[in-house]
Amino acid sequence: MIKKDLVEKTRIMLTGFSKRDISFAVDVIFECMKRALSEGEKIEIRGFGVFGVTARNSRMGRNPKTGAEVYVPAKNAVFFKTGKELKKMVNSRPDSYEI
Repeated sequence: MIKKDLVEKTRIMLTGFSKRDISFAVDVIFECMKRALSEGEKIEIRGFGVFGVTARNSRMGRNPKTGAEVYVPAKNAVFFKTGKELKKMVNSRPDSYEI
């Protein structure tokens, strides 16, 4: 699903709002989430999951093509941990794959 699909499905559910209004609301929500994560805040959406930022230390890595060692600088990475309800919903689908 892309943002356009999200806006369209939301418009179908909320018939009293225009596509433009819903698109603006989705943009505002995403902007708030990006801003919060860039400031190191955690975003918790009950039943869905948690977005957060974790620090990655610098390390020596390896170029897979040449095998040469390369320095990988420290950085922050965004993570997502699914909530119980979402995990249960995804795993209860009849067409889910079993390994």
